[in-house]
Amino acid sequence: MANNFSIIDSDILIDIGRKDTTAIKRLEEERKTSMPAISSVTQMELLIGCRNKTELKHLDKFLEDFEIISFNYEITQKAIELLKEYKLSHGLLIADSIIAATSLVLDVPLLTKNQKDYKFISGLKLLKYP
Repeated sequence: MANNFSIIDSDILIDIGRKDTTAIKRLEEERKTSMPAISSVTQMELLIGCRNKTELKHLDKFLEDFEIISFNYEITQKAIELLKEYKLSHGLLIADSIIAATSLVLDVPLLTKNQKDYKFISGLKLLKYP
């Protein structure tokens, strides 16, 4: 994977779905320099939020603009390592560990509104928000 990717966290996409102008502008800004990608766990989180088939169709259409990165053995192992290191000390959650592991393994930055959920992870490159 080329380093001109950036991983976009679920919170940004949820805000875009809510027509939040800050999130929309920040993603547009990010698109100028990199291809936005999401972890497949982010796709799953967004699917859980769909309340009907119409919303599901809209989500599928929206996600066409993103590279979706499935977690593989290396990402899974990194997520497990992150959970062992940060679950007890910082309350790291499973989905966040997978998203962070995806960013770390691919050596690409992560764009998230919830900087506090990730800032303690060594080596993780967080992009500025907003």
